[in-house]
Amino acid sequence: MTLIKRTSALLCTICLIPLAAAHFQMVDPLPFRSPKDTELTSSQVDYDITSPLAADGSNYPCKGYQNDENKRTTRTYTVGQSYTMQLSGGASHSGGSCQISLSYDNGATFKVIKSIIGGCPSGEYGYNFTVPTFAPQQTAVFAWTWLNHEGNREFYMDCAQVDIVGDNSGTSSDVKREAASMDDLPNICVANLAEVNGCRTPEGIDPVFPHPGDDVEFGDGMSENS
Repeated sequence: MTLIKRTSALLCTICLIPLAAAHFQMVDPLPFRSPKDTELTSSQVDYDITSPLAADGSNYPCKGYQNDENKRTTRTYTVGQSYTMQLSGGASHSGGSCQISLSYDNGATFKVIKSIIGGCPSGEYGYNFTVPTFAPQQTAVFAWTWLNHEGNREFYMDCAQVDIVGDNSGTSSDVKREAASMDDLPNICVANLAEVNGCRTPEGIDPVFPHPGDDVEFGDGMSENS
């Protein structure tokens, strides 16, 4: 009987492994400590990168990885041009709402350049965004944040180091923005981190960001009237 119990316990543990690793992660741009980054050693990789931030907010932002000494740029973007941010994973928690943002002060503030309200992540898990023509042409921290629809009230965040290059002459692919500078863009919406702002999102509802910015994509039946 002891052997049977041990075998059953082992099988249960094995069954739980895929579930623990099934959340989403950003894969383009490659985030800090990504298991998919072939230039990192095993000791530099976060094999639990798909986990949410600590509930108390102690590792906000970016799980503190923006302060790594070995961090490097994994993507270069040109101002005024459009790109696709790519995710991979399996447990979507029935969607939710996401934001894409840039920080020029190593994570002290993140300015929203794209909001996805409802059904995020969904489909092929790729989301288009445009780098503002007024974005400073220098190294920045790129962030994807996610407030899930169902499950525990959590806050997911992956960050990457990117270079913003180019000039704003002759670029025409930028979205129509009311903002004229990074300072005009809203800060990211942070929730479910007790020591950061104390705000919690209700389960079963796709959060509607109070300040989504100029570039907004709606999904899962959400709209400007939501």
